[in-house]
Amino acid sequence: MNIKHIFFDLDHTLWDFESNSEKTFELIFKKNSVNVNFEDFILKYKPINHKYWKLFREDKVSKADLRYNRLIEAFEGLNYKISDTLIHTLAKEYIDFLPNYNALFGGAMDLLSYLKPKYKMHIITNGFEEVQHKKMKNSNLLPFFDKIITSEEVGVKKPNPKIFHYALEKSNAKVEESIMIGDNFEADILGAKNIGMHTIFCEFNGEVATENVITVSKLEQIKNYL
Repeated sequence: MNIKHIFFDLDHTLWDFESNSEKTFELIFKKNSVNVNFEDFILKYKPINHKYWKLFREDKVSKADLRYNRLIEAFEGLNYKISDTLIHTLAKEYIDFLPNYNALFGGAMDLLSYLKPKYKMHIITNGFEEVQHKKMKNSNLLPFFDKIITSEEVGVKKPNPKIFHYALEKSNAKVEESIMIGDNFEADILGAKNIGMHTIFCEFNGEVATENVITVSKLEQIKNYL
């Protein structure tokens, strides 16, 4: 591989979404006196959130629907009575406070410091425009990256080929000299592979590769390939 450009996913790949999300929920539940068993809520919420992000990628729900429904379904699943007004408050505060937490996956800074002198690095993310830049700023990721491409900026989400073509054009990168690194096999790996990019799959979240691709279980293992 003659790689010159590396495109990273952000959430669940570099930025430790689950840890930061749980800290945010702890804060906003305390702030709003939501007296639910926290561990039970997280267990109920995670698969629901995953389901709604898949629907969001497929343009089957709006951003507002995702933010509201993932919460109401989790609370309903726990038989916890909560007002619509409070759901909307929690949905807004979750987005407001989430970027204030900045845990990264182990080895993230070391890997980026290793790669920075050798490659141009970029982000392609389906995350919300208003929070992704804040997340990167607060977790000191911005200095490593040249371009940050969000799905809201492009108007489509990974795995749509348009977002990858847009990212290549914006980064002045050739497809054969570019590699996509991410944790979502469908969105990151198949999406990039389908337009001819090289890929590395970060098998961090229990998802298994359905095709033969380079796979790592820790960020530091990426050094073996780049």
